[in-house]
Amino acid sequence: MKSVLYAASGGEGRESEVSTLMPRAAVVAIAPGVDHFPGFLDRAAQEALRDDILAILREAPLFRPRMPRTGKPFSVEMSNCGPLGWVSDEGGYRYQPVHPKTGRPWPAIPALLLDAFAAIAPGTPPPEACLINYYGADARMGLHQDRDEKELSAPVVSLSLGDTALFRVGGLERNAPTRSFRLASGDAMSLVGEGRLAFHGVDRIIAGSSTLIPRGGRINLTLRRVTKAA
Repeated sequence: MKSVLYAASGGEGRESEVSTLMPRAAVVAIAPGVDHFPGFLDRAAQEALRDDILAILREAPLFRPRMPRTGKPFSVEMSNCGPLGWVSDEGGYRYQPVHPKTGRPWPAIPALLLDAFAAIAPGTPPPEACLINYYGADARMGLHQDRDEKELSAPVVSLSLGDTALFRVGGLERNAPTRSFRLASGDAMSLVGEGRLAFHGVDRIIAGSSTLIPRGGRINLTLRRVTKAA
């Protein structure tokens, strides 16, 4: 996997300013509480964020989570940044302050991501966790809810880098009707209010649809508030 994600991409240490790198984006309401922001990050912002994330992954390498009951590995690999990181293994789904393999604290969330969260979810407590999912060409994510957080009133905000994903979202029950739409590199989306606990997942990755990530694939960055604000 290092040969896929850790190839030199240049530009490390570049400071990013959302006000100049992030264009105004129209909001597309996919469903109540499910908003899509196509083109939220322009190419320069995508490259700056990519370089930030690749630097984080050198410090907090990707690992492959496992299902709690079966121990079956996920098809995606993941890491985290922020005070807390989401992990999954035979011990269950949980947030913890250290990397499960290295035992070291997670790196800080990049300023560009914090600014993006504030722009999409103004007035809400800042995120404490950023889940970094890497999708290869064959990776998928089944329908699930983001409900391991104590603060469920705060929005979940995600940004996409690299290959386009066919994203599926439904309702509050697993068997509710669903609809699919494409998340391209630079797109953002949010789950808030009645959409906060909507079931969602990734049906497939459109390999080769972006040149952003060395040798392909998709990085999804999901920002969450975990604890209740004081």
